[in-house]
Amino acid sequence: MAKIGIFYGSTEGNTENVAEMIAGALGDADLHDVDSSSAEDVQQYDQLIFGCPTWEIGELQEDWETFIDVLDDVDFSGKKVAYFGLGDAQGYPDTFVDALGIIHERLKDKGASFVGFWPTDEYEYDASKGEINGKFLGLVIDEDNEPDLTEDRVKRWTDQLKNEF
Repeated sequence: MAKIGIFYGSTEGNTENVAEMIAGALGDADLHDVDSSSAEDVQQYDQLIFGCPTWEIGELQEDWETFIDVLDDVDFSGKKVAYFGLGDAQGYPDTFVDALGIIHERLKDKGASFVGFWPTDEYEYDASKGEINGKFLGLVIDEDNEPDLTEDRVKRWTDQLKNEF
């Protein structure tokens, strides 16, 4: 498996911790904080994972608000992209992991192949831009309400990605 680039934004450290867990489980992966990443950093990988928590009522994490524009300068042709997102299903059930959908909306027509779709049936929420065709666009973590499930979810998702990448 080729080296994977993991790009994440993290304000309180939860998304960074999950990114580190994913990198550890995958083995050959480089971590990049989007706050200090460029289009050139992204371009060097054919396998990418983008991680973003949903903030407030369905918004991108602050570093992603700038980084998402950087992605306009990346040629995604031939690249495989996976997402992971953090959200609070009890506090924000109407905008649960909306950040995944916001990022995907910007990337969906840029030539990438998308992998890592994740089942929704383990979660209780009302609506999400991060869901398409009955599945989440990527791994979903709810550290606010289900931190005890994070490790298992990361393991199952990274095992899935090893096959899909």
